[in-house]
Amino acid sequence: MKTRDKQISVLPTRRGFLAAAGASAAALAGGGTFSAVCAEEAAKKEPCPLKLGLASYTTRKFTLDETLAMARRVGLDWICLKSFHLELDASPEDIAKAVEKVKAAGMVLYGGGVITMKTAADVQQAFDYAKAAGMTTIVGAPLPEVLPLVNAKVEQYDIAVAIHNHGPGDKVYPTPESIIERVGQLDKRIGLCIDIGHTLRIGADPVRDAERFADRLLDVHIKDVTAPTAAGTTVEIGRGVIDIPAFLKTLLKINYSRVVSFEYEKDADDPLPGLAESVGYVRGVLAAI
Repeated sequence: MKTRDKQISVLPTRRGFLAAAGASAAALAGGGTFSAVCAEEAAKKEPCPLKLGLASYTTRKFTLDETLAMARRVGLDWICLKSFHLELDASPEDIAKAVEKVKAAGMVLYGGGVITMKTAADVQQAFDYAKAAGMTTIVGAPLPEVLPLVNAKVEQYDIAVAIHNHGPGDKVYPTPESIIERVGQLDKRIGLCIDIGHTLRIGADPVRDAERFADRLLDVHIKDVTAPTAAGTTVEIGRGVIDIPAFLKTLLKINYSRVVSFEYEKDADDPLPGLAESVGYVRGVLAAI
């Protein structure tokens, strides 16, 4: 594919949406109390036009029980578990217990990942793990040499594989385009988990790429970053440089029907306030558009 020359969508838009986001601006002052209010207020509004979930790397220093409690407090209904919360080699019994906890929390365990797949054994383990947990999606990073086997397993298990781009430093899948180049001839259930932060950090445009690759967009990791360069770091959504309203408008335009998962990497020891602010901001933008 040709290198893109169109200007990327970098536009701070927080001020224009603070009124719609409403309570999200109070996140820093309200802390945990705010997150409960945020979920309560969200429940009173019209159904959200997108499925909002949590990528549990956000809560990597917390237990599964704590993770589920935080996700519910900010009103998220979908979850993709990282191995911190459900080990890849977990026994069937332990997987069943984790699945029951997610159900009891009123959430849907839709996926697992990011799962690295370097060997045939890794591929088999990932699919057996996802099947045992009832997941519909593996958010993965399979090496190119195992993609033929991944393709066969997708056909066998009917489980989608959304390949995650990791931006600068990722020599295999740095951009959404680099993923599409490798999977274009494979089963349509193998596609893209676009991480919009990593996408912008490498100089690609998450808004344009979401539209260009709509037919292969199987998962989204939503976040914000401080700069459109390798030095950019995660911040609360709305405080960074990603044009979040434009990205969300694009998801609605392409009739994206899968999950948009928050991956808030900042404040690993205390992610709830920043996660709550991010969720509130996104809900406010969606209400405004």
